[in-house]
Amino acid sequence: MHKLLTRNNLLIAVVAGLTLVSCSKKKSKSSVTGWNYDDKKMGNFHVAKVKYPKAGPGLVFVQGGSFVMGAKDEDVMGDWNNVPRRVTINSFFIDETEVANVHYREYLYWLENTFSNDTAILNRTLPDTLVWREELAYNEPYVEYYFRYPSYNYYPVVGVSWQQAHDFCIWRTDRVNELNLVKKGYLKKDAVKREMKGGGADGSFNTETYLMNPDMIQGRSKPKKSDLKDVNGKPRSTVRIEDGILAMSYRLPTEAEWEYAAYGLIAQNPAPRKKEGKSGETLFSNQQIYSWSKNMNGLRDNRRGSWQGEFLANFKIGNGDNMGIAGGLNDRAAIPGPIKSFYPNAFGLYNMSGNVNEWVADVYRPLTPLDGQDFNYFRGNRFQKFYKNSSGEYERDSMGRLKKVDISDEEVKNRYNYQHNNVVNYLDGDSTSQDYYGYGVTTLVSDHSRVYKGGSWNDMAYWLSPGTRRFMEETMASSTIGFRCAQTYLGPPEGPGFKEGNIFGKRKQNSRKKKK
Repeated sequence: MHKLLTRNNLLIAVVAGLTLVSCSKKKSKSSVTGWNYDDKKMGNFHVAKVKYPKAGPGLVFVQGGSFVMGAKDEDVMGDWNNVPRRVTINSFFIDETEVANVHYREYLYWLENTFSNDTAILNRTLPDTLVWREELAYNEPYVEYYFRYPSYNYYPVVGVSWQQAHDFCIWRTDRVNELNLVKKGYLKKDAVKREMKGGGADGSFNTETYLMNPDMIQGRSKPKKSDLKDVNGKPRSTVRIEDGILAMSYRLPTEAEWEYAAYGLIAQNPAPRKKEGKSGETLFSNQQIYSWSKNMNGLRDNRRGSWQGEFLANFKIGNGDNMGIAGGLNDRAAIPGPIKSFYPNAFGLYNMSGNVNEWVADVYRPLTPLDGQDFNYFRGNRFQKFYKNSSGEYERDSMGRLKKVDISDEEVKNRYNYQHNNVVNYLDGDSTSQDYYGYGVTTLVSDHSRVYKGGSWNDMAYWLSPGTRRFMEETMASSTIGFRCAQTYLGPPEGPGFKEGNIFGKRKQNSRKKKK
């Protein structure tokens, strides 16, 4: 009897295994044409499995939503440049911390090895350590040591201009995607070695260059067995956007994204009421002042340990008081502190108030809160295309990136959407809002003025509110300004791991028979 059961169980297991194999070989089919996908006899159209991006190195997921952007306190500066307005932000990723000195030195190390003979590239990427120099203060040690000395490895990098931060994001995108392709066998490992031994522009990997013309990237692997097939059913050695292998571009967060992430308003919304089948309530009482919840006006908290002072952020308490007195250091930092100082906010983000101000992507205009769209609010779009020479070929610049040019007015005439929306080549958006700024004549605001937010170690408490905003030219730097990167998220707004099929839930059919 025991042997009979064992044989029966074995038979069931074999049948189940064969069933699974036969199911796995079943080809998916188009719901609009009926043709099979990945079938050589039917065109071999390849469709990647549905998948959503996960947070890359250092990133945290921020679930989007609606919030009141702008001033939450009295406009003591009298600028009236942060008029309160309700906007909606889609979900996205953002760095858990500010970019640290060690991260930026890694960037410089790569440049020094890849472009060892190009001093121009190296010179324009170096942070300006002279931002520490003062005529009437002894900050000279910071000029020499803050960026390089190991004690400050995990302190936020400063002296970096908006343009340098922007370029760092491009480099980070390329390094993440290059590693993805190497791990999956679509780039040879020795290509990276050649790159780091003075490969220069021709030997460096760039994501956009790879997508537009993979032949311009050295070190591609030969075709191998994989899910990626060409139209003839042969293995494909190059990756496309549709394959879902390449990560989204790292970039500076928009002003709206940064401000939304800083408030961490997810802590204000109650947990979903599962029993009632509802997804939660919509609250509009998000009038907190700083980046921590349940503390409307206070800067103190009793959650502290030996590593943290009495305050919740690193800022200047008053004139001549940057950290309190001996034996009672209230924020434990006279200059920027470590990137993981203090408690993170509800999204798990550190130092969104204080430590260093942070660059955001937006071009500065005082009245943007009145002009910007109420979904994914942003000012600073630039509409470009990849440049082709007279031979119809793409060209790379000194960094190995494809050259770009602005879309011309002539091209717009043949594209209804651009013509209709009147958005051609306008980095600042002034043509739409009909604003005019006479830089150097009536204002210091220019087309290269960029927003920075968050307050710093040398700012009074007013600037710690995420709603406040200031600007500086994109080529300038300061000892009080750093940055963090963001990344667009594609998928259900609830985030990675959320099953899209469960958004509306499964409706149970009523099996009760009607009484006669």
